[in-house]
Order: sequence, then C-alpha cells, then structure tokens
Amino acid sequence: MPEINPLEQRCISVVPGLAMDAPQAANSGHQGTAMALAPLAHVLWTRVMAYDPEAPDWPDRDRFVLSAGHASILQYSMLHLMGYPLTMDDLKAFRQWGSATPGHPEAGHTAGIEVTTGPLGQGFGNAVGMALAERNLRGRLGDGFIDHHTWVIASDGDLMEGISHEAASLAGAQGLGRLTVVYDDNHITIDGATEIALRDDAPARFAAYGWEVIELGEAGDDLDAIEAALEASKVDETRPTLMVLRTRVGSPSPTWEDNPKAHGNPFDEATIAETKRVMGLPPEETFFVPDDVANFYRNAAAARAATHAEWTERTASADTESRRAFEAAWSARPAGDIVAGLPTFGPDDSPATRVASQQVIDALAPISPSLFVGSADLSGNTGTKLAGAEFQSAATPSGMAMHYGVREHAMAAASVGMALHGGIWPVGGTFLVFSDYARPSVRLAALSKARVVFVWSHDSVGVGEDGPTHQPVEQVMALRTIPGLCVFRPADGNETAAAWATAAKIDGPVAMILSRQGTPTLTGTADLAVDGVANGAYVLVDPDDAQVVLAGTGTEVAVAVEAAETLAAEGITARVVSMPSWERFGAAGAEYRASVLPKGLPVVSVEAGVTLGWHRWADVPLGIDRFGASAPGATVLDRLGINPAAVADAARRAGADKLYWQTHTTNATARALYDQVARHDGFLVYELPLS
Repeated sequence: MPEINPLEQRCISVVPGLAMDAPQAANSGHQGTAMALAPLAHVLWTRVMAYDPEAPDWPDRDRFVLSAGHASILQYSMLHLMGYPLTMDDLKAFRQWGSATPGHPEAGHTAGIEVTTGPLGQGFGNAVGMALAERNLRGRLGDGFIDHHTWVIASDGDLMEGISHEAASLAGAQGLGRLTVVYDDNHITIDGATEIALRDDAPARFAAYGWEVIELGEAGDDLDAIEAALEASKVDETRPTLMVLRTRVGSPSPTWEDNPKAHGNPFDEATIAETKRVMGLPPEETFFVPDDVANFYRNAAAARAATHAEWTERTASADTESRRAFEAAWSARPAGDIVAGLPTFGPDDSPATRVASQQVIDALAPISPSLFVGSADLSGNTGTKLAGAEFQSAATPSGMAMHYGVREHAMAAASVGMALHGGIWPVGGTFLVFSDYARPSVRLAALSKARVVFVWSHDSVGVGEDGPTHQPVEQVMALRTIPGLCVFRPADGNETAAAWATAAKIDGPVAMILSRQGTPTLTGTADLAVDGVANGAYVLVDPDDAQVVLAGTGTEVAVAVEAAETLAAEGITARVVSMPSWERFGAAGAEYRASVLPKGLPVVSVEAGVTLGWHRWADVPLGIDRFGASAPGATVLDRLGINPAAVADAARRAGADKLYWQTHTTNATARALYDQVARHDGFLVYELPLS
C-alpha cells in the first residue's frame, strides 16, 4: 500500500477522534462505522466531490447521501472541517436538544445535509431520485447548468432492506450512470456478524440489476486506490456503480475493532485514550483539531469550490432564454395564475376524482416545467400521466413521465430525493391501499418538507369487486396522523382542481386521495371550492336555522347532500360541510372553524373509512370500522352503511341526543361536567342554557 502523506494521515486520524469524542460526550451515538470510513470520507471531500461550503445549496454541487445515517458524526465532522456553518460547539452538542447535530442527518436542519436518513435503505432510494433529477435537468437545460454526480455510502443494513432492492433494480433499469454507491462491507450488524442473517452475494446481485461493480477488497486505508475507484465509477455513464469497500468497524481501536458493540455503544474514556495513542493523537485532548489539519481541510474545500465559481461565470454568460429556462425549472413552481388555467366542472359532469385529477395535471403541465409524473405501474388507473410526454430513460433524459414499475416504496423514496435535489416537482401515483408500502418514505418526506405529491386513488370500499385486500378503510386516517403531511380528499372535480391549486403553494408533501367511482359535481363547488379547499372545509349547503351539521369528505359529501334533502322533507334543516383537508382546516383559525362548525349544533360526519379520530370534529361519526367485501362498489358502500338513509338516521339520533341534554341538564353537577367534556369519546355535550 502506498505511504500516506503524514499530514493527510494526521487529518484522517482527527476524524475518528471526533467520532469517538462526540458520542462519548453525549453518552449516545454510533462511532464504529464513522471511524472505519474516515479514509473514504477524506478522499471524497478533499479529492473527488464538487461542493462549496459557503454556498451549501449551489444547484450544481455533487450530492452526498449518507444512507447509513447512524454514522452521522462522520458527516458532521467532515462538514465542520470543510468549513460549512457547523461549529465545534455544534459537534460538542451532538444529539442534544436544539442542536444542529441530531442523532441522524436531517435535511433542512443542518447545512450540507441533502436528505434525511437513518431508517436504513431510505437514503439509497433518495439517491436514485437525485440521480434521476440530475439526468432530467441536464437533458432539458444542458450540461452548462446541471452536470454533477450523486455519491452514497450504504451499509450492510441498507442493502438488506427491501427498499434498496426496489431502488437498485430501478436504477439499473434506468441506467443511472451518475450514481455511485459505496458499499461499506464491514461484516457487522448490531446482533453480530452479518453471516447470522445475510448470505447474499451483493456484487453478483447488483451486476444482475445492471450495475457496474468495482470490488476494492481490503483497501479501506489506501487513499489512492479509493480515489481511483471513485473516479473510475464516473467513466461509464450507462450504468450506476456499486463500489464494494471492506472495512472494519471501530478501526483503529486495538480492542474494539470488528466488535459489534462498536456500532452503537460509546467508547469509555480508557478505550478512547488507547485508540488516540495508536493514531498519534494526544489522548488527553477532546475534540482535537490542530491548526495544520484545519488549514489542510479548508484549503481542500476551497479547491473543490472552484467549480462553483466556474459554474457561476458560465451560467452568467449563457443566453437569456437559457437562463430563464433554468430559473423556471429550478423554482419547481407553476408560473402565473394557477387557478385560471385549471379545468372547471359543471352540473352535467360526474367524473371520478382520479379522472378529474388527470385533467388537472395535463392543465398544469404547460405552466409547470418541472412537473414530473409517474406511477407504480398504474398510470392510467390513477390518473398520473402526462399527455404527450416522453417517458424518462437514458435515451430520453428530458422525459417528464416515469415508469416506476411495481415499486411503490422506491417510487416514494425517489420522489423525495428528486424534490430535495431541486428543480423537480414530483408526482407519484398508486392505489391508496398500497400507501402502506410507501409509508416510511412518506413519513420522511414530511420530516424533510419535501415537495412531493403522492396521488392515491381507489380510495374506499367503492373499489368493489377486488375485495377487502384492495379496499382501504384505515389508510386515510393513518396518513392524517403523519405531522406535516397535508391530506386532501376532494368531493368532486372542482374540489380536485382546487386541491391541486393549493398543493402547488405548499412547502411540503401532499396526499391526494381520489376515487375510483364517479361522483356528481356538487352545486356550489364551482364558486366555493378554491377558497373552501384552501381553508380545509367550507359550508356547501346552508339553510336558515340549521338544526344539525352533516360533514363529509370525498364522494361521501354527495351522500351528505342527499341525506340533507331527505331530512328537509321531514322538516329537519341540515347544514352540509365539505371537509377535504383536516390539516388545512385545523390551521384555518378558531374563528373560521367556528363559522363552519358552529358551537351548539350536533355534527354528524360521514367518511367511507374508520371513524377513529373523527370525534375531533363530529359528535356522531359514521364510517366503516371493519374490512370491506368483494362485491360491486355501490353494493359494498350501501351494505356497510355509507348511504343517505344511514346519514339521515344518524342526524335524527344526534337531534334526539340534543333534546335529551336540553331536558336533563339542569344542575350544577351537569354544568361542571359540561365544562370538562365536549364531544369526547361519544359523549355528546352541547352548549345550552343551563339552570
């Protein structure tokens, strides 16, 4: 092995030192992988990657993804050493409340962190999306604006996770030649040696996926060999590259190397001191970065940042049309008046909301140059295709449509990666029941505030004959529990258009929950939906002196309207509220919410799914607290009580409950109970004059 320059060796030793000190100070963290990968990180940041610490968000920087997010201290150490706005105090606050160095990397939280990783395999999937985004933008805008590489460090655990299999297969099929994954083959898991659970031949598997494979073997400390392999991975642009690097967790600790405990157990002070002596560092010093090491890294960063200056000069001299095209693409936002360009639906129209959504997507495309639409083998079924668009491939890199194949999880993770890369507004579609396959990526999209639109159609037991395996009942409510995910379940075509108009302005992920079956265009939505959907809920039918409120979402709003007509014939006046988005309604303010759901009026909700959670808004929730059945969709809905008669009956019961409280709530004890309980766990409490 060639001798390492003494200064570089000293630099590399400092990184494991930081990787031991931070977890030890926090009494929490994963130093073993970070220590072993210090030479690789050194080569990447000083010799290979293009980036600028003074402009962490420069569009044409190389993207680095630490899919093995548990090794976060490695990335934090390099960011600090290279001059990103991450201080030594930030490293000392590793894993503490409010710090810039959380336990696993979080996009948007720390400068230089591209994606949120930690759940293994996610970063791998995100990186595939980033490579797709780079190729697409380069194909549309030219390599004068976009011309970079995506680098990934992945662990044994990453390659075990199912999402990495999906994403690797997709990357191979797409021929993503600007993607290099370094497989940290350390033969260690938390429970012991990888052999207890893993017998894969990873290189053969990736070769079968269509990847180039470079096997470095025991070259974890050979800087020149690592650099040569990384540079070689960039030569073949027809295939992604897996670079297999054998490392030893906890290296160079004399006592903890190759020990599974080194993965996630902070070293004690004696072990740290012993390891620092081996590396030639002062054992008594913590968070030790000598001046010569600091200067070496800052000088290396300045050299890597030269590409930014070249890019700035090159793009500034480009013609005006090209610069405008880049700016429009990079914003990933529709231009002009969104609402004016969207379709409207009249009383004679009754499309399924998935069909209406397809029309909206086609209308958005001309004003949204970065709209990138695909599906998990269900483009026609879910309304997620672009009329006249080419499909993305190595042969058509500018294509704005995507065949993801039957890979729901990879589609979601890649979409998150595209959004976080920048310059792409990704839309991915599948059936709602399969949102469960993608949920981990959806959760991280919300945590990362990634601008992704997840389109989930076939939204209820109205799916029909495919039966309960394909009939979602719990999925909508499960998605509503994810903080930061905005869920829309529009009632008709006009609400669908309005939901898209709102989604275009949201800085975070959106779920579009759409119907398989047709739904009538409701009276009033043409005028009220734009503002009403933006506020999450609005009054659709508003009689004088309403006695009850019927609130619904999706196709069940039409059911509520019909139930109101039935009640009106009996002399019972019912307000009908469409509530397409709980999240928007919750954020609309107390005054607005009270104007839609007035205190004192009983509220009956109807939604073709579980009733869990509906007591937040409703006194009597009507829904489906069981799995569905195989039969025509209309039959299933009717037999499970999603019909006007059932809603009207629930309204009558709510009125009877109100009368009971009016006649029996007459003492101080009842008054105290009222003050403590409101619409809670099925107990109906109304704001009435009490004596």
